Amino acid sequence: MTSRIARRRVTTERHQKQKQKQKLEKQRQDEKGNEKTPGAGPGPLLRLGITVLALAAMVAFGVVLARLTLQPSPASEMLTHDNLRPGDSIRAYLGQPAFRDTVKQLGGNILLGVPFGLLLPVVSPRSRGFVRVALLTVATMLLVELIQGALITGRAFDIDDVLLNTTGALLGYALVGRRMGRAVYPRRRRWWSRRTT
Repeated sequence: MTSRIARRRVTTERHQKQKQKQKLEKQRQDEKGNEKTPGAGPGPLLRLGITVLALAAMVAFGVVLARLTLQPSPASEMLTHDNLRPGDSIRAYLGQPAFRDTVKQLGGNILLGVPFGLLLPVVSPRSRGFVRVALLTVATMLLVELIQGALITGRAFDIDDVLLNTTGALLGYALVGRRMGRAVYPRRRRWWSRRTT
């Protein structure tokens, strides 16, 4: 009888020790998961500062964009016409005799879109991804072109400008913006990936 009681006591003690061991192991894993690993991104204050700077840069870019695209140009009123067919203006730019004018028109429109690709992923982590950057750029540039065509003297709506601006935004995102967005807002590990490690 006493040997049975002793055996039960030993079994219970082993069981309790195993439970304690498992509990300690789980605590260690949780602490390890919560540790800040290298490349885990900046702290909350630094992230806020970077976001505010990116937002200020976006506002400054908006002012520059408005100055470049929404100023009247009465001298060119007779030369301007709307373009709703993709590729028409690009072909006209490429057909210009002066190579410098071609580069200025095509390159200028592409460069005008680059800040979208650089700043959008830093201003908002939800705007990351090629499709989102493209959609936000298209929406913004369509609005600019519609205002140009409807309200600004000597300016016209041109669908090719929207396409070139979006190309610039995607280039900016592919080359730098995606990395910047990931540096400021690193991807969080999912709960199932924590369990498997």
